Amino acid sequence: MTTVTLYHNPRCRTSRTALDMLRKRGIEPTIIEYLSTPPTAPEIKRILKMLDIPAKELLRVKEARAVGLSKEMSEDKLIAGMAKHPITIERPIAISGRKAALGRPAEKVLEVL
Repeated sequence: MTTVTLYHNPRCRTSRTALDMLRKRGIEPTIIEYLSTPPTAPEIKRILKMLDIPAKELLRVKEARAVGLSKEMSEDKLIAGMAKHPITIERPIAISGRKAALGRPAEKVLEVL
C-alpha cells in the first residue's frame, strides 16, 4: 500500500478535489493542514528539492504580495517567508517516498502513486 502525505487546505477546492481523487483510488493520505501546522523552513527546502522547483514556483502571488513577499526575493528569504506565512504556499502537495507533486491541476497529485 502506498503511503501518501498531503499538505492540504480544506477550504481550497483544488485541495479537496486532490484528496477525493486519492481516496477514490483507495488511498487515505496522512493529511497535514499546513495552515494550522505549517512546515518549517527545512521542511519547505526538502519539499522544493523533491518537487525540483525553485521557491518562487511554490509561491501564491496574491497572498505573498499581501505579506510583503515577491518572486524577486532570494530563495532563502522566500522559504523563510513561506514558513512564517504558510498561506503563501501553493497547494495541495502530495508526497510519497521520494516523490512529490504539486496538485495544480489536482490530478497531478496522482503522479506520486
